[in-house]
Amino acid sequence: MEYFPAPLEKLVEQFARLPGIGGKSAQRLAFHVLEMPMEDAQTFADAIVAAKKTVTLCPVCQNLTEGGLCPICASPRRDESTICVVADSRDVVAIERSREFNGRYHVLHGVLSPMNHVGPDDLHIKSLVDRVAAGGIQEVIMATNPDTEGEATALYISRLLKPFGVKVTRLAYGIPVGSHLEYADDATLMRALAGRQEL
Repeated sequence: MEYFPAPLEKLVEQFARLPGIGGKSAQRLAFHVLEMPMEDAQTFADAIVAAKKTVTLCPVCQNLTEGGLCPICASPRRDESTICVVADSRDVVAIERSREFNGRYHVLHGVLSPMNHVGPDDLHIKSLVDRVAAGGIQEVIMATNPDTEGEATALYISRLLKPFGVKVTRLAYGIPVGSHLEYADDATLMRALAGRQEL
């Protein structure tokens, strides 16, 4: 039984399809859209359509861009010899916030996940191998998440890149800054000990 007019039900259904949005949140968002002035609602709708039409993948690193090369690949100030491999474009933003990395990126758009039927052909791995095979790359930093799928993806790619003689490294993981050792799990402590550095 429908409690709302059909167009409102449809709007609620569309919001509910978004990740992390449940039924109540979808209703709240739909009602918020209805309460917007018509101009604001139109601007919102236009922004969605414009993003879908104009945002594409960078032909080099597969990051999101508005046609052509992304700003990072287009920048002459970035180190072309180092590539940081990430699972998704949000990871690029996270690493860029640190202001510590000055190389280039490669976005896989996912990780290997046999349970979810995601294999190597579903990711942008071939274009990464092609970049490395073209030469000029000295180091590839694997910056996938430290979970089972991220680790499996990093290991798979490192094996693919081994014949090219490039240095393949993995982000160090350990105790978060400001936390206490007593709250760290065994796997985190093990990684922290393995990745220790001289002072």
